[in-house]
Amino acid sequence: MSKEQHQLKASNPIGIFDSGIGGLTVASAITKLLPNEKLVYFGDTAHLPYGDKSADSIKYYGIRISQFLLEHQCKLIVIACNTASAQAFETIKDFVGNKAIVVNVIDPVVNEVAGMASSKHVGVIATKGTVKSDIYAKKLKTAKKGLEVSSLATPLLVSMIEEGFFNNKISRAVIHSYLDRPKLKKIDSLILACTHFPLIKPEIEEYYKHKMNIVDSAGVVAQEVAQVLKTNKLQNKLKNPRHQFFVSDYTDSFEKSTHYFFKGKIKLEKADIWK
Repeated sequence: MSKEQHQLKASNPIGIFDSGIGGLTVASAITKLLPNEKLVYFGDTAHLPYGDKSADSIKYYGIRISQFLLEHQCKLIVIACNTASAQAFETIKDFVGNKAIVVNVIDPVVNEVAGMASSKHVGVIATKGTVKSDIYAKKLKTAKKGLEVSSLATPLLVSMIEEGFFNNKISRAVIHSYLDRPKLKKIDSLILACTHFPLIKPEIEEYYKHKMNIVDSAGVVAQEVAQVLKTNKLQNKLKNPRHQFFVSDYTDSFEKSTHYFFKGKIKLEKADIWK
């Protein structure tokens, strides 16, 4: 790429990637807040879920997907996956360099929770990879002294959501089984530390009888993206932008989910970037 191509342009799209449909919650929140922005979304369905993959594998996936998004001239890349944000953010940021701005989904949520006066004991539910990294506990305790953090790995939830099991008896049974664990008994706030989890947020709220402060990343990250674009004077003014959705392996559930979040006709394209 030439230096001219490295210059960030307001008219260029926002790139978003995740292991599957979870990042669509972030993408949807961004389009609602920033309707003039074009999105290029990559769902790495061939390697779903990221939560049980090694850190080296996730870094490799993140670099290759970021390269793909740079080839589509993305001005900003959102790592719409907590596991990838926890284990590959710095690697991806170094790889991208000055070719795009990189935003993760963890730091905006940490800042949001740290600013909440009512939070004294925060629960975190996430994939094995995110919990193993202990990144939320470390960052939250640094951001807010004296804060207690209890993290619980909930590995079944991502696969359950990807298969379309939410808002039914099966999902409620699995969700209740996790939330009943002693580790989460004394929390006053709960972070849904996986971008898939907003899809089951109503069921989680129901479990807590709507009395728990529940924080999901979608809206918080959308606000962060809006602020970053404003700060860097990169706000697009495009009318009726045409978004692009790519997957590394076609799945019915992903196609259904794109139509669920983005009303109207969505053309889903397969991009085999691993060859």
